[in-house]
Amino acid sequence: MKSTELYNKIKSDFESRIHFLADKPEETIESTIKACWHAASGVPLSAEEAIRHPLSELTEKQKANLNEFLEQRLNNKPLAYITGRQNFMGIELLADERALIPRKETEILGKNALQLSLEFTEKQEEVRVMDICCGSGNLGLAIACFNKKAFVFAADLSKQAVELARENIAFLGLNQRVEASQGDLFSSLESDEHFEKTDLIICNPPYISSAKVKKMDTEISEHEPVLAFDGGMFGTRIISKLIGEAPKFLKKGGWVIFEVGLGQGEFITRLCEGSNKFEKIESIEDDLGKIRVISAQKV
Repeated sequence: MKSTELYNKIKSDFESRIHFLADKPEETIESTIKACWHAASGVPLSAEEAIRHPLSELTEKQKANLNEFLEQRLNNKPLAYITGRQNFMGIELLADERALIPRKETEILGKNALQLSLEFTEKQEEVRVMDICCGSGNLGLAIACFNKKAFVFAADLSKQAVELARENIAFLGLNQRVEASQGDLFSSLESDEHFEKTDLIICNPPYISSAKVKKMDTEISEHEPVLAFDGGMFGTRIISKLIGEAPKFLKKGGWVIFEVGLGQGEFITRLCEGSNKFEKIESIEDDLGKIRVISAQKV
């Protein structure tokens, strides 16, 4: 069976048997089949990248691999964990169960953080960036890829996530400008090298309440690390610590910018204001007018 015929047959069988999550808009019938197809052929690509490449003819062994991958996807295994790839801000990254899968919605944070970093490089030779709760390293790596003057210090509580972040650093050839360490928030970065010397702190923290974590779709709850989602009883425990500790590392005029959950924006803005450590606090909305990112500049 030729590739076109096989693709059409799979698509017909697949359409009524799969569901997609709203926070992964890049995943469609077409991109899912093609991503699994390329992975089966030995050329793993993210869903976003897979639709840009033509399908190759598969050997019988590769067809068996394709069927296995599609079956895994029908059983709610995340596509990025099947292919081992996820695209973030146009960058192909390694992805597996050790860390949260980077989401499209987090590109709002990434693009705004990148812009802040570029503004610093207009006035200075380099920009020092911290990526806290780094997960797979996607935010810090995106900044390093698009801002050649950025030096990034990433950290995560999860040893496994840090291992994946380091693999992504090597995968993208950024070992000279990005490093990752294990620690709770800033604990691995507590040194004079960083105190009041950081231009930009970025963070995509866990911000879902513990009660809601248990009710998440099984595609998430049975595969992605709970540590990456659980933000405590109200979902704001880690964000509150971030706001309290960030000023110690930021230089005067430095920024902290982070993602927040739906409905948390106004409360978190008041937390920033109440700290009396920031002179400029801004909220950034998504396409639906919901606050998803907050940035605050140190006095």
